[in-house]
This record gives sequence, structure tokens and C-alpha cells, in this order.
Amino acid sequence: MTTTRPFELDPRLKADTLAITKLGLCELRLMNDRRWPWLLLVPQRAGVSEFFDLTPLDQTMLSFEVGLVAKPFKALTGCDKLNIATIGNVVSQFHCHIVARSDGDPNWPRPVWGFGSVEPYETEAAKAFIDDISRVVMPV
Repeated sequence: MTTTRPFELDPRLKADTLAITKLGLCELRLMNDRRWPWLLLVPQRAGVSEFFDLTPLDQTMLSFEVGLVAKPFKALTGCDKLNIATIGNVVSQFHCHIVARSDGDPNWPRPVWGFGSVEPYETEAAKAFIDDISRVVMPV
């Protein structure tokens, strides 16, 4: 009899992000760094470290969910450009970054990774931003 491991969020992703909601495939999370509006989509699948580890259906669903989140997130933030990436060099659990970038933000136009020190959200600011994201991504 084969048993499958349940999905568990990588401890580093859990420590560095705040939960927003669960979509069909992914957990949607906010990177706890107020320098950039920065979301992560983490497919709720155990043992996935690469895009090709997802089934073809899950690959399609991930693409759909990136689009579902990215368009209203760009409108909400008013950013100039969204950076969408699946780098995963530090955390091998497959996850997709959606980072809102604007001319003049810290380190523009260079990458956000490894730049400066994290500036966590204050609790109320994080809650308000999460509520705004939830409202535009999953309108009632």
C-alpha cells in the first residue's frame, strides 16, 4: 500500500510569510517585507521542488492561479511591473514569487533578492494589506 505524505509548508516560507488564503492549488502568502508588495503562491503538493514535478493539470492550475492573482495585484499596488519567478535556490519547496516593482523602489531596477534587510510589516498594516489583497483576488 502506498502512502502519500501530506503537504507541509517549508518552515522558512512559514517564518518569512503571512497567510492570505488558499486557492484551488496554492496557498497564497504575503512576504513579510514591507519594502515591496510581494506575494508567494505555494502549490499544496508534497515533495515538489520543480515546476515539472507538478502534474500537467497542476501546471495548468498554477498558471491560472498566477493570472488570477497577478492582474488584480498589479491594479491594487499601482506598480510599474510585476516580477514573477520560481527561483527556489534557498527554499527548495516549489513556490512562485509575484513581486510588485515601481521605478524608485528600493534597489530599482535590480532584483529584490538579497538586497538590504527585511522590514517586517506592523501587525495592523499587514492585516489591512492582506484584507485588500483578499478583496481583489477573491471578490465576493
